[in-house]
Amino acid sequence: METRTPKNVFKQGAISSGFIGDSIAKHQAKTSIGAHNIFLGQVRADVIGGKIVSAIEFTAYEAMANQKFDEIREAAFQKFELTCMHIFHSLGTVKAGEICLFVFVSAPRRKVVYKALEHIVEEIKANVPVFGKEIFEDETHQWKKN
Repeated sequence: METRTPKNVFKQGAISSGFIGDSIAKHQAKTSIGAHNIFLGQVRADVIGGKIVSAIEFTAYEAMANQKFDEIREAAFQKFELTCMHIFHSLGTVKAGEICLFVFVSAPRRKVVYKALEHIVEEIKANVPVFGKEIFEDETHQWKKN
């Protein structure tokens, strides 16, 4: 049996609106798709202990994380009638207001994409070893707690 290498979902820095737009545009030729749903995770400028988060620095055990992303992806294709799915996550520093997670699902019918997307994002948050260090405006930092 052939061993498949999981896709690398990581992008250095913030995920740009141009990248997101291009990803959506590439699906116009797939005429069996009737619905798309998108989740965009954005870094918040939370106030913690009186200090404002200005960015998050993301790190991961990349091989393990890519394997987990792949497992989540394959399980979602088994559970839901999806046509396509794309997952991208940032590594490195992402400023408050920028996008750090992009999940894009497509299916023939709209109800499927709502259920699938929520399931996928919850699985990512619970099971993928990606870590965030919150960087405050005063340049101090702490590890993010989920």
